[in-house]
Amino acid sequence: MIRRKFFERDPLTCARELIGTELIWGNCAGIVVEVEAYAAIGDEAAHTFTRPSAREFIERNQAGAAYVYFNYGVHWMLNVLVKGKENGFVLFRALEPTRGIERMKKRRGLDDVRQLCSGPGKLTQALAITGKHHEMDLCSDPRRCFVRRSNAIVDLVADRRIGITRSADLHWRFTLRDSPFISRRVKLDT
Repeated sequence: MIRRKFFERDPLTCARELIGTELIWGNCAGIVVEVEAYAAIGDEAAHTFTRPSAREFIERNQAGAAYVYFNYGVHWMLNVLVKGKENGFVLFRALEPTRGIERMKKRRGLDDVRQLCSGPGKLTQALAITGKHHEMDLCSDPRRCFVRRSNAIVDLVADRRIGITRSADLHWRFTLRDSPFISRRVKLDT
């Protein structure tokens, strides 16, 4: 299980190193194939830029806490709190399902494994993550945590974050190269 010290660094380092880990969520699990990093200071796309509640969340929680919010009244979004020299969040955008696939299919109402967790809202629906998981410690419970895989070969691609208009030029979206499970194809600058 990945312990708190892992999340006591900067958001970019954590985001990169979370690619290829496995997120365990109850009876379901998946390999992290896409994330986005958000810095608490100086990143206009981060919740901390406009939401005092996000800044308060950082103050009252330890690194490794789940930051779960309802996006546009449609989807829950799962993030993990990073607290080090620089504070921020890592948003989970996509997983490659590894366990509990039939349960995920039922929750999502579809059979295509590639579509089960290929977006942040799809991921939370497949894993049944809701607001009740907000502020949950993801570093102490083996039923809700991240695990390093000993055989993981990680080849990352850095790209622009998706669906934002502020700080949009930052290449803080990280994906597992050539993964068919990511939310959107990578658009590398030419």
